[in-house]
Formats: sequence, C-alpha cells, structure tokens
Amino acid sequence: MDGGSGLNILYIDTLDAMCIPRSELRLTGSPFHGVIPGAQAYPLRQIDLPVMFGSQANFRSEVLTFEVVDFPGSYHAILGRPCYARFMAIPNYTYLKLKMSGPNGVITMSRAFSHAFECDHEHYELATAVINSSELL
Repeated sequence: MDGGSGLNILYIDTLDAMCIPRSELRLTGSPFHGVIPGAQAYPLRQIDLPVMFGSQANFRSEVLTFEVVDFPGSYHAILGRPCYARFMAIPNYTYLKLKMSGPNGVITMSRAFSHAFECDHEHYELATAVINSSELL
C-alpha cells in the first residue's frame, strides 16, 4: 500500500495472470505523474475489482477502481489513498501493519521486514534500469 498515491494501480501482467478479459476494461481519464521517474504515465483503461482483507472469520471486502497500466512494476498492484478511504484503514509504516475495522473486531494485516526489504530492493533496481534506459535515448 502507498499512502502517497492518489490512485490504485494494477499492472497489465497482473490482470492477465488473473485471467480477466481486457473487454472488462473501460475508458479512463488523463495521465498521471510520479509513478515512472521523470515521465508521465498513461493508463490503458480502468477496472473495478473486489478487494478483500482479513480471514474467513473476520474480513472486509470492497470494490476498488484500478488504473490499469502497461509498464513494468515490482508489485502486482499498488493500493493508494482511495483504498485507505474505502476501507477506513490505518497504516503504520514503522511496523508494516495495516488496521481496519471488521465485522468481528479489528483486522490487522502485516508483513515481515525481510519481505519489505526485498520489494524495495527490486523496486530500486527497476527504477534504476528505467532511468538508465531513458538516458541512453
């Protein structure tokens, strides 16, 4: 999750892996900035998808709108502020936890620091490759 992002982003490879036909996509708005270093990003289209947090005993599910993009990313999707607002979720970046209310109490999502480090390292390498390739042009 990215509390600095005003969009929910889904990469086209993830959409294809989910076996969702591209005919489900609808037209989108304008380009956005800050996802690809130093460049505008143009979404292909948008899609509404259900997103669920929690376990079988205590879960929340909401439908989120995603901008579908066709450029490389180190994640499957990026959940931004629209996701926080819809789920009324509270992030704690220090402890890598996300909390929200559920029908049977608080839902807490967490991940290991080692996994976060791996994702950050992969994202750094991808961003460096994109910048280096644009400098060659």
